[in-house]
Amino acid sequence: MPHIFLYGPPGTGKSTIGKILARKLKIPYYDLDREVEINIGKRISDIMAQEGEEMFRAYESSALKSFVGVKDSVIALGGGALLRESNRFIAEREGKVLLLMAELPTLLERVQRDPGKRPLIAGDLKNKLTALLEKRKEHYNSFPLQHHVDNKPAEQNAREAQIKLGRHHLSAMGEYDVLVGQIGNPPFGNLIVTDENVAKHHLEKFGDIKSVIVPAGEEHKNLETVSYLWKAFLENELDRKSTVIALGGGVIGDMTGFAASTYMRGIDWIGIPTTLLSMVDASVGGKTGFDLPEGKNLIGSFHPPKLVIADPSLLLTLTDRELRSGMAEVVKHGIISDPELFAMCQRGMDWVKANLEDVVNHAMAVKIQVIEEDPYEKGIRAKLNLGHTVGHAVELVSKFELRHGEAIAIGTAAEARYAARVGLASQSTVEAIESTFEALGLPIHIPEEMPRDEIIQAMRMDKKKNAKSIRFALPVEIGKVELVNVDDLESVISE
Repeated sequence: MPHIFLYGPPGTGKSTIGKILARKLKIPYYDLDREVEINIGKRISDIMAQEGEEMFRAYESSALKSFVGVKDSVIALGGGALLRESNRFIAEREGKVLLLMAELPTLLERVQRDPGKRPLIAGDLKNKLTALLEKRKEHYNSFPLQHHVDNKPAEQNAREAQIKLGRHHLSAMGEYDVLVGQIGNPPFGNLIVTDENVAKHHLEKFGDIKSVIVPAGEEHKNLETVSYLWKAFLENELDRKSTVIALGGGVIGDMTGFAASTYMRGIDWIGIPTTLLSMVDASVGGKTGFDLPEGKNLIGSFHPPKLVIADPSLLLTLTDRELRSGMAEVVKHGIISDPELFAMCQRGMDWVKANLEDVVNHAMAVKIQVIEEDPYEKGIRAKLNLGHTVGHAVELVSKFELRHGEAIAIGTAAEARYAARVGLASQSTVEAIESTFEALGLPIHIPEEMPRDEIIQAMRMDKKKNAKSIRFALPVEIGKVELVNVDDLESVISE
């Protein structure tokens, strides 16, 4: 895993945010200035006074080089550490650099708390800091990944930094990392499970790792295919120490995870999702399973992967229909708890295609936050079912002619309209949801020819049912949903 380098002017909170990030990601934290002081045996101010800035920069470079090849960590850099091109090259090669920025009043207020720590601006803080910012303006602006910290508590800044970095560590149901970014060197694995469509585009990227290829499509997410995977595991001599890689969409992830959870009472697996839908939803959470003729995911287990790598570049081979389908879950996540993400979706598909990494980062973060609070769906995790009770039923009755995301868009719009009819949501909220789906080219109405009685029957078979009613996650406003038990299912799907 790559290092995380926090960079920026004095007073942006690199140390405070860095410590929180390291704690959340369960990796070490280092302060480069402190490493210099330890190595040289002097305080930074003394080094500057006695040996000059140029010598300090040399010591800084030496300390930075010591992190090459070391296990990933969060490293807070001094405000000028990457002025040397050689230092910047090392940092960008060894990890991601996140530039922290703030307005001058914020920086001044923070720096004044401990002015002695920053010898370059000692004395006339305001004028010296202003001059320093102006001198380094072009340098700081050259970093593509930036986060502004003004008027936000440190915990919030750390969470937003995680989203920008695409880096998470989950621990509520097993310990594993989630990384958004280029795959780079393929992760270790004994066998890749993929489907015939993904294999054509991506399998060669994984070199000599053995693979098993299954037919593509939701209709093959059944016990027969899972049995085929078990036999393939045996034929490839996998044992309890083996690791399987699931390379594909949600169908591949669900089946591979389930097969891994039950083979020899459970072996490790790694998820590499190749669809937008699986990146932002199915790949995290640890829910695995397969379908029965009566409904989706009726057989399954909780068995989280050991690692998830979501590489947005893999999405470039998707058809427009498949990419649009994935956006249904993204919109859903925005409705649940992220108005900023919802606003991104409102910009339409052209904007989405140009900003896929931002979309994936935000959408994954919503799901991760929910499942960490409720890993086994005892309470608030049910919020993620928004649109799915109707959507799963519509998808099943269509005999999977509708893509999963298309069905979820229909289900979410239908449930939003119901929420308005019962007084939970405003009409403006419904219109915002419908117009956003339409802007993305997704359907919002159940096909007229689809039998309503079959939809209701499929809803009753849904895994979210209880004895007398079905619990729905209904939108209240953008960023908030409410769990509601519903007895009259026909009223939910009536237009």
